[in-house]
Amino acid sequence: MILKKRSLFLGGVLSALGIGGLGYFITNTFMYLPKKDDKLVRSRETGALRLIEEEYDALPKEEVNIPSPYGYHLNAIFVTPHPHKKYMIFAHGVTENKLNSIKYMNLFIKKGFNAIIYDHRRHGESGGKTTSYGYYEKFDLKAVVDELIRRAGDDVFFGIHGESMGAATTLLYGGSVEDRADFYIADCPYSDFGEQLAYRMSAELKVPARFLLPLVNRTLKLREGYSLKELSPISVIQNIQKPVLFIHSFEDDYILPQMTEELFQKKQGPKMMHLDFRGTHAQSYNDDPEKYEGVVQQFLDEVVNYKKEGAS
Repeated sequence: MILKKRSLFLGGVLSALGIGGLGYFITNTFMYLPKKDDKLVRSRETGALRLIEEEYDALPKEEVNIPSPYGYHLNAIFVTPHPHKKYMIFAHGVTENKLNSIKYMNLFIKKGFNAIIYDHRRHGESGGKTTSYGYYEKFDLKAVVDELIRRAGDDVFFGIHGESMGAATTLLYGGSVEDRADFYIADCPYSDFGEQLAYRMSAELKVPARFLLPLVNRTLKLREGYSLKELSPISVIQNIQKPVLFIHSFEDDYILPQMTEELFQKKQGPKMMHLDFRGTHAQSYNDDPEKYEGVVQQFLDEVVNYKKEGAS
């Protein structure tokens, strides 16, 4: 009987360790998702002529290390070809770095905006140990905004453009930190990271992922201090009063365009959505830059009512 009890106890301990180990493994997988090599990103963007080194080098700019509230620095580049106080801030996707934002930056510089490109925590030249899919990143984005306001003044006019995780971060910032930007552009965001995680686990691992979410949630809370429900742009989107442009390719099978449709439906106030792009995840601009620019211009004209400096 004693041996049987010991066996049951040991079995319970091993089972608990196994379950706990699974939670640790899953959270490790997404918190430490392998990043693209910085040289690879530069080579990819220059090869596609989205980054022309001579033109980028000729732009007036300043490298700034912005203190994060979490004890590391965010590496940012303030690009200022225009004398006025109109700016765009760009938030890149997971595994990328700020060089991936240059294509969007160029689009907005043509429209009369100055720009800020920066590396998220744990990416590029910024500090930070883990990727938190918007939880810590949204407060880092506020630090970037604060630095912009400190430099340009309270009357600065600015928008925020985010791609993928950067888009979710942008919406979490506007919906749960401060609705400070004059407008937002969310390109292929997830509406809820828990839902996205379940979808990717089911697609890639062929496991009933929804049953694992409570385990992942508990492990994440224990390890990092936040839960999956705090990575849910759709739960805070109604707090954003400023205009939002939602962009997604209907062919995206990594983050499904239905997530953007759900966000659009729940967003109150001025908004616009465009899903009529082709290409895989985060490729809407790359696939058709002219159409992308046209959609952005329509949003600025009709929803934001933005007037380019010097225009009547």
